[in-house]
Amino acid sequence: MPPKAKAAGRGRAPAKRKLAEEFPPGEVLKDTMKKEWKLGAPIGQGGFGVIYLAEENSAKPVGADARYVIKVEPIDNGPLFCELAFYMRAAKPDLIQSWMKSKKLKNLGVPRYWGSGRHERGGQSYRFMVIDRLGTDLQKKFEECGRRFPRKLVLQLGLRLLDTLEYIHEHEYVHADVKASNLMLSHSDPNQVYLVDYGLAYRYAPEGRPKEYKEDPKKCHDGTIEFTSIDCHKGASVSRRSDLEILSYCMVQWLCGRLPWEDKLQDPLYVRDSKIRYEKHKFMAKCFSSQDKPDEIQRFMEEVKSLGYTAKPPYDKLRSILQAGLKTIGAKEDGKLEFTSVNGAASPPTKVSAPTSTM
Repeated sequence: MPPKAKAAGRGRAPAKRKLAEEFPPGEVLKDTMKKEWKLGAPIGQGGFGVIYLAEENSAKPVGADARYVIKVEPIDNGPLFCELAFYMRAAKPDLIQSWMKSKKLKNLGVPRYWGSGRHERGGQSYRFMVIDRLGTDLQKKFEECGRRFPRKLVLQLGLRLLDTLEYIHEHEYVHADVKASNLMLSHSDPNQVYLVDYGLAYRYAPEGRPKEYKEDPKKCHDGTIEFTSIDCHKGASVSRRSDLEILSYCMVQWLCGRLPWEDKLQDPLYVRDSKIRYEKHKFMAKCFSSQDKPDEIQRFMEEVKSLGYTAKPPYDKLRSILQAGLKTIGAKEDGKLEFTSVNGAASPPTKVSAPTSTM
């Protein structure tokens, strides 16, 4: 398997990769199950891949209301290969539906995998993958809301991400890069949120056996620097507790607007040492005034900190902590996500955008 891409700061470190040629609308790709997919307009492009609107092949052109997207990259590139391994093992529609039924969930924030394959064009080989089409990402919403989300919204997002991470973890993977730009609203329902970009996803428990803690200097600081876990700063492989630690940092940033180490993100050792140096109480005091401090986030972080590297997280207990926070502010998880600034103003309508963060 190709090595994982390494990310730093707000984006991944540049790598020498072939650029993907842009295909014309109407190009037909055949997946490994011989199913044909027709490309529509490109709606996103990274440094090495393109995302297209897509539908099952028919005589009709692919319209703006397409239900699927296809991600395409040259066969020699690595990120989609890593992502595809996760989708094929853990994101098939029947697996997701079965889990939702067993857990009595109305929704699960993992995009569904519909097919993949190789495509030849102009003497070049490409890899492609078909997944659900999604809408705008939460980083855009975060900026529109003045870089602060209301407490109810943060707790709602935390609860939904716990459901999503539990599913991913129970299927032997960890995500390793939870952040607002990797969270996308449904294209058809703005109250559903999906975790995307599995290019750093790591199979932490092959055949159900979690890997043991081992530091590797070559892997230090993998992930997105402001959110990555202390384990990853030290070069250990990402674990379930890492995903939850990353989620903790995200929730704090969404609430207060800025993490204490964001002034020196280009210095990974400073960021690592800052995370280690701050005790949880000191960390929360650095981020919030005494009257604004969300006790449930502190309890959440303390619970995560107490976990062993290979320990299974107490998902139900963590959910109850966030649910208690909702009760504290007189709110409940009612299914509706309200993107308002902390002063109550609604964010402006966001145009459906390309899921570029998934590349």
